[in-house]
Amino acid sequence: MIRSELLQALAKENPELRADDIERVVDVFFDEIAERLAQGGRVELRGFGAFSTRERDARKGRNPRTGETVDVPGKRVPYFKPGKEMRARLNTD
Repeated sequence: MIRSELLQALAKENPELRADDIERVVDVFFDEIAERLAQGGRVELRGFGAFSTRERDARKGRNPRTGETVDVPGKRVPYFKPGKEMRARLNTD
C-alpha cells in the first residue's frame, strides 16, 4: 500500500471528512513518528508494533564500481518490531 491508497481507504471509511483533512491527519501522524525517532525516542502503537532506532557501527565498505575500500560512518537506522496481535494476524492459517 502506498500513501495515496491509504488516503483513499481512509476517505472511503470516513465520508464525512474532507480529503484535505484526512491528508493533514496522515501527515501529522507520520511527522510525529519521524520527529520522535529523530529525537532518539520510541513510538509504541499497542496491537500494531513499536518503532525505534538502532545504532549501526562504522565499518569498512567497498565501492562496487572501483573495488576501492571506503569508510562507512556509523549511523542510526529506523527499526520496527511488530506487536503480538500483528504477528498473530500475519500467521493465521
